[in-house]
Amino acid sequence: MEAPQSTLPPLGGMNLNRLAGPVLILLILAMLILPLPTFLLDLLFTFNISLSIIVLLVSLYTTQPLQFSAFPTVLLVTTLLRLSLNVASTRVILAQGHTGGEAAGKVIEAFAHFLIGGDFFIGIVVFVILTIINFVVITKGAGRIAEVSARFTLDAMPGKQMAIDADLNAGLIGEDDARKRRTQISQEAEFFGSMDGASKFVRGDAVAGILIMVINVIGGLLVGILQHNLDFATASKNYTLLTIGDGLVAQIPALIISTAAGIVVSRVGTDEDLSQQLIGQLFQRIQVLYITAAVLALLGIIPGMPHLPFLLIASATAGLAYWMDQREKQAREAPPVEEAPPAPAVPELQEVGWADVAPVDLIGLEVGYRLIPLVDRNQDGELLRRIRGIRKKIAQEMGFLVPAVHIRDNLELKPNTYRITLKGVDVGSGDAYAGMFLAINPGRVLGEIAGTPTKDPAFGLPAVWIDGGSREQAQNLGYTVVDASTVVATHLSNILNQHAAELLGREEVQALLDHVGKESPKLVEELVPKVIPVGTLQKVLQALLDDGMHIRDMRTILETLGDHFMQTQDIDELTAVVRVALGRAIIHQIYGDARELELIALDPQLENILLQAVQAKGAAAGGLEPGLAEALLQQAAQVANQREEQGLVSVLMTPPPLRPLLSRFLKRSVPQLKVVSHSEIPDTKNIRVVAVIGGRNQ
Repeated sequence: MEAPQSTLPPLGGMNLNRLAGPVLILLILAMLILPLPTFLLDLLFTFNISLSIIVLLVSLYTTQPLQFSAFPTVLLVTTLLRLSLNVASTRVILAQGHTGGEAAGKVIEAFAHFLIGGDFFIGIVVFVILTIINFVVITKGAGRIAEVSARFTLDAMPGKQMAIDADLNAGLIGEDDARKRRTQISQEAEFFGSMDGASKFVRGDAVAGILIMVINVIGGLLVGILQHNLDFATASKNYTLLTIGDGLVAQIPALIISTAAGIVVSRVGTDEDLSQQLIGQLFQRIQVLYITAAVLALLGIIPGMPHLPFLLIASATAGLAYWMDQREKQAREAPPVEEAPPAPAVPELQEVGWADVAPVDLIGLEVGYRLIPLVDRNQDGELLRRIRGIRKKIAQEMGFLVPAVHIRDNLELKPNTYRITLKGVDVGSGDAYAGMFLAINPGRVLGEIAGTPTKDPAFGLPAVWIDGGSREQAQNLGYTVVDASTVVATHLSNILNQHAAELLGREEVQALLDHVGKESPKLVEELVPKVIPVGTLQKVLQALLDDGMHIRDMRTILETLGDHFMQTQDIDELTAVVRVALGRAIIHQIYGDARELELIALDPQLENILLQAVQAKGAAAGGLEPGLAEALLQQAAQVANQREEQGLVSVLMTPPPLRPLLSRFLKRSVPQLKVVSHSEIPDTKNIRVVAVIGGRNQ
């Protein structure tokens, strides 16, 4: 959420609105010390009232609490302003109160005489009632709401952060959007926490108002009787009326500010302000208005009841309900404006040709008819933008452009089902409900939420489909809440990453070479296809993608293949030398900037057995004795699962001849276990073996 821009011109290199805060605080503090003339006191009391009205109106027209993020500070400043005015007016009342009702200015006199009729006993009662309403009802309730909201917001922060990370990883948002959303989440927690503390200012202000009133009355009586020789009745009248007027002038703005605080913290975030919410939700049901009118009419005809007020309001309510009912009937009965359909053209008979042979889509997305709005351009389908974001993110991370996703509706699917196809074969499917949200349980939620239980189609986590009204509750309970478009987009992104090697065809390789040729034309011209066939380059790149590596560093890949292609044309050997050249990038992709690498090693005896098997049967065959293969797979899965539960990566270090064999063997059953060779680890990294597969401790 962007802060409003400055509208005041700079003064001497400094913007005027940057001076407003310090100047206001200094003036408020000055009022605690310096005596003020009555005219200036009247202006400041009027300014205090106008400021409280402005704060109330701003709170009424905000749609999100963070739109008024300065409210806790405003609450502190207005409270300090009221207390400073109380001190300044107390000084004037005690010094000039013996002269009469105008001693403290016109504003205090007006509140003392006009609002309470000059009766100080009535004034005391009214002042105490206003203070109780402010202190016991409004401020206490607003403080409790702020306290609970702060706690729920803090509890929901991990789930919201996970949702942002999921959208970022799926390519649905960029780094700037993710940063803004994280900042907004932090600001929400800080706002409600600040409101919880700021409400204590108002409660303290109410207590201070009562104490100031008592002190002023007692002090005024002593000053009037002892210093100015007034009789008790005159001193009581003068000083008590002025004190009550002063208290009301301060307490009414305090009540307005407290009401604004309650409105801000009790709002549920929507795109509507308070007026729109009240009118839209209180008066949208005609039956409620008719029943209310009937109840009021019954009360109005009971003997002894005031007939006119009840019957008048009953008639007005019934009239409003009748008018809304007639307007809805007219809207329903109005015929839709439709244009006459054009006459269908008679199709010409055509011979069967190659155009009738539909090519197989490389990547396809089929949706049921209820999901069509998500992919309809005319309806501004959100899923279309998300798919473009996914392709862009994969291109940036993997290093090649993924083919376009062909989207079509399929009436054979269930209405809320979608299906993802790769080369015409179904590779993933799931259900999504447009207009609803999927609350995913990341494993540490605070409670259950009502909805339709299911599983996240991308990762298989337990989840619940909920409506929009339960979204905030689910986030507060720790669920990761995403909409239907995000569900489909995340599933599609996961599948594209898993099958990246299959998506890199010869056309994609040629397009990649054309792109690299713009930056390094001599490199591509000399090596491809003169030295390295495009088919061989494609297989090496697919092998890298199949191992989870990116292919962004095409210059190193091409130069390494050019240096070694004359010695061998074996794809595994070529891939091995390329991986050695990319060793730094491989380790950085797994460990980041860590200086020490935690690795899993093979027991020397098991390592020798595997090396003998590879030498005997060939690395390409990779045959293993069934009992040995089962034991290796079981121990590898056990170690990898233990480290995954601790949130750590699992990397198996092997001799170079074993890496292709073990990578293919373990990939299907233990996909979280990465396999690297000794030669791929840079010399600048320290190695620490944290587990051994095949040892006695297994």
